[in-house]
Amino acid sequence: MSKSTKPVLKPVPDPEVPSTPKRRRFSAAYKLAILRELDSCSESGAIGAVLRREGLYSSHIVDWRRKRAAGELQALSPKKRGRPRKPRRPLQSEVERLKRDKARLEEELRKARLIIEVQKKVAAMLDNPNAEPAGSGD
Repeated sequence: MSKSTKPVLKPVPDPEVPSTPKRRRFSAAYKLAILRELDSCSESGAIGAVLRREGLYSSHIVDWRRKRAAGELQALSPKKRGRPRKPRRPLQSEVERLKRDKARLEEELRKARLIIEVQKKVAAMLDNPNAEPAGSGD
């Protein structure tokens, strides 16, 4: 009697497509290992099998080989994407906060001085017996 071997079934992948695709990042060591493996392939179709197994595209390989020729690990390391951050001085936020406070306090001082000037004028008018009261106008 022969044993019947059951084929191993892989789980069915989730058909739901994510709303935002994830960018894959490969380490320099992984890239070099794949390039070495591809360079050692001699059979027909072996390169395609490696690319399918790893989920890579031939454009990855072309780019990685070009970077390897430019300078081994340094060129193959993943680059940080996006706009570079502006260098901030350690006390920059404190300086900005103090400038805002100073401007606010100067405005309050200007208003207080204006009120004091008006109060002086009103007091001068009230102390002067020759000045007409504000409400009397026959």
